[in-house]
Amino acid sequence: MTTIGKIIRDAWVFGVLPETQTCEGWNLAGIDSVLQKVNAEWDKYGCLVSRLPPELAERHQRIHGAAIEKARELGWCGEHELEDDK
Repeated sequence: MTTIGKIIRDAWVFGVLPETQTCEGWNLAGIDSVLQKVNAEWDKYGCLVSRLPPELAERHQRIHGAAIEKARELGWCGEHELEDDK
């Protein structure tokens, strides 16, 4: 559930990358290029999942839901990500 992982999953959602592309072995410049494209896509929808058209919303739920489920199976709970909000 890393920041780079989220960028890659969002790139899958928007079709910036095929879902088979994990970016393994990529350098930071390559990831940054993907991030810029992903941010441009999110800007079209005000950076809100609720504003995604149905097809993209479904894809977002499927991709991110599967990642969350897998992470939880591996022991992730997400609590540490909320520490700064306290």
